[in-house]
Amino acid sequence: MSAVRQQQSTGTQQRTITIRNPITGESVGTVPRHTADDVIAAVERARAAQKHWAETPFRDRAAIFKRFHDLILQDQDAIMDVIQAESGKSRRDAFVEIFALACAARYYAYHGWKHIRPRRIRGGIPLRARAKVVYRPVGVVGIIGPWNFPLLLTVDDAIPALLAGNGVVIKPASLTPLSAIWAREKLIECGLPEGLIQVVTGPGGEVGNALIDHVDYLMFTGSTEIGRKVAERAAGRLIRYSMELGGKNAMIVLADANIKHAAIAAAEGAFNNCGQVCINWERVYVEAKIYDQFVSELIEQTKKLRLGTGKEFDYDLGSLISREQLEKVEEHVRDAVEKGAKVLVGGRPRPELGPYFYEPTVLAGVTPDMLVHSEETFGPVLSVYKVESADEAIRLANDSRYGLNAAIFTRRRRYGERLATRVDAGTVSVNDTQLGWITLHGPMGGFKESGVGRRHGPEGIRKYTEPQTIATNLTNFQIGSFETALSINRRMIGFLTLLLKLWRRIPFLR
Repeated sequence: MSAVRQQQSTGTQQRTITIRNPITGESVGTVPRHTADDVIAAVERARAAQKHWAETPFRDRAAIFKRFHDLILQDQDAIMDVIQAESGKSRRDAFVEIFALACAARYYAYHGWKHIRPRRIRGGIPLRARAKVVYRPVGVVGIIGPWNFPLLLTVDDAIPALLAGNGVVIKPASLTPLSAIWAREKLIECGLPEGLIQVVTGPGGEVGNALIDHVDYLMFTGSTEIGRKVAERAAGRLIRYSMELGGKNAMIVLADANIKHAAIAAAEGAFNNCGQVCINWERVYVEAKIYDQFVSELIEQTKKLRLGTGKEFDYDLGSLISREQLEKVEEHVRDAVEKGAKVLVGGRPRPELGPYFYEPTVLAGVTPDMLVHSEETFGPVLSVYKVESADEAIRLANDSRYGLNAAIFTRRRRYGERLATRVDAGTVSVNDTQLGWITLHGPMGGFKESGVGRRHGPEGIRKYTEPQTIATNLTNFQIGSFETALSINRRMIGFLTLLLKLWRRIPFLR
């Protein structure tokens, strides 16, 4: 792969990491095993390029990402090959990354300037001052990405950071670095200055920590446990950060829901990408009146899902990423069954397809003493619970240390929207799966231990800036008694007191 060779030429030559296909075990590329010194050098290159980039008009920056949007759609087969080779996911799930990334490029290229252009605000004292807020780039943004979406969850964060005028250094997951390297080369091909975006590869303990120690802002996607460590290290330098972390996402199905629609959405929202998605469903709460019908339909929809591998769209689900993920899924299912849960469908590994394949699985009878009840599985396992009311469903859905994504299914859409405001999750969809993710005009992120900060919308680009208030005095005098520069007398106190009283009562000046 040319992208891999290009990346190697800029990094350490002596040590490399072999990237292997999780299904076949064969080598699909090699990347440098970078050191802390390499990270420092990459940050310095990005910082040098950023100074000129920050002065580039937004429309010129945006033109690059409009070209990038078109290029990834044009070359989608090539990048799907890369994604599948390093992650083992299905062709369908590889395309999902391209679709979502193109949406992000389009949104910020056309709308990002609205969120970071200078804006007038009311001055501190009527008639005496005017003021505005400008948004200055933070400098160099570090992005630590996960393995489950190796293209999307690295470049999706880089796009607004770059459009805001920053340099970017990406540290992709060690298992899946090839997609980020491919994207870097394509961005350069579209006109992005080469030094502005860097990719460093290697173990998180060395490369990731060095990145945190030298960038000006950090974006991290990964587990809550690692996120805590990242936050502690970033806090030690007093740099800002944003994180999307774990989830134990709940779907609520009310008695008046369209049962088939809800069952299809449950299967799609739980099992896409083999369940290795932070916003996927792991819990479904169903009102008792339709519980049996819903479960029957869910089983039918789950049985239809096709496991396999290939570069066509003949399969719905590919492989889990690694033996570690497979063992975690097996442990959660085994623990649940041993403690009394029932496997309604699935529940088995499929070694004849590949070493890390596992059937999409639906469990019933899950209780709080089971691992799968509260811990994030991050695999193709969905637990179904019977509830008596919407209130009970919401209470149980909120009974979690996580709060990333949720959904409510009901024919009463307005009622569903009202209920959504009671759910402790950063995004809540009504009658859909991950609709909140693709609502790019709004923020996406987590409550509680599911994250800090937001992607998408105004927050998704402003977080990469330092807002600066500029206030201008429109007169040639300062407020005071004029006896000395610091003095104030009774007459001036009376005047200012009167001003404050009037100020509160004049609507257009409040």
